[in-house]
Amino acid sequence: MSVIVLGSINMDLTTYVPHLPAPGETLFGSKFITVPGGKGFNQAVAAGRLGAPTQFIGRVGKDAFGAGLLEMIADEPVNINGILVDPNSGTGLAIIDVDEQAENTIVVISGANMAHDSREVARCRAALTTASVLLLQLECPLETSLAAAQAAREAGALVILDPAPARPLPTEAYQRCHILTPNELETEVLVGFRPRNQEDAAQAASILRERGVETAVIKLGAQGVYYQSSSESGFVEPFPVEAIDTVAAGDAFNGGLAVALAEKRPLAEAIRWGAAAGALATTKIGASSAMPTRAELMNLLAQN
Repeated sequence: MSVIVLGSINMDLTTYVPHLPAPGETLFGSKFITVPGGKGFNQAVAAGRLGAPTQFIGRVGKDAFGAGLLEMIADEPVNINGILVDPNSGTGLAIIDVDEQAENTIVVISGANMAHDSREVARCRAALTTASVLLLQLECPLETSLAAAQAAREAGALVILDPAPARPLPTEAYQRCHILTPNELETEVLVGFRPRNQEDAAQAASILRERGVETAVIKLGAQGVYYQSSSESGFVEPFPVEAIDTVAAGDAFNGGLAVALAEKRPLAEAIRWGAAAGALATTKIGASSAMPTRAELMNLLAQN
């Protein structure tokens, strides 16, 4: 069964610098790249490269960045017929700095991504006739994502919500998604404390589940991933890789998780798929360009 991703698409403008700049500081960078990004599109590329028939639903502006994006993404294994060209909005942009420790800062100019409305929901509903998983994030209007989540639940599809960028969520957000996948910062915004270890993650997951989500997945970065549902819980150790760029690692995780679940794999195995995909994404530069292939994923899983 296929995966639908309703979300953001940006043109990512990425600089590589010795360290992240302090206020007022001017730095000489070593490299600059322009690649497609946005949490939604990154996750769609991850799912597509990992072998799932994937449809992306979103918007670009009727401008040079939008035209450039559509040309750059034409060869990705993603159905992009669900992208609307919006004459009234600019294309989303992300300005990213990456330091020599692979840490990053990101400034997002949302543009057309925040213009989503009932038209995105309608395109999503039409695509749900063949999809088993819907992936959502928070770089688009929340009310649109929640309406799409409701449509997915009514169609019998699994809803995964990546609560990023970090923000508090209303009650219905927990109730309409089956799986929530926050990282440490996002978990802190949601529950009031930042998980530092497995015990903290278990406590945070319990709180999230009490609010209505069926499965809470707490991403602890280089420490690993904790997950908890009504019937099982567990922890996946981090995969040993040499990270050079952590941009979009969380998006790769969600793509890997979605594909495994679309293939009806057990939750524990799906979490491993997500963790492996996220680890592999850190070994390449860029956002969507760093998403791993299925062959790379299976190789890493076989070795660990």
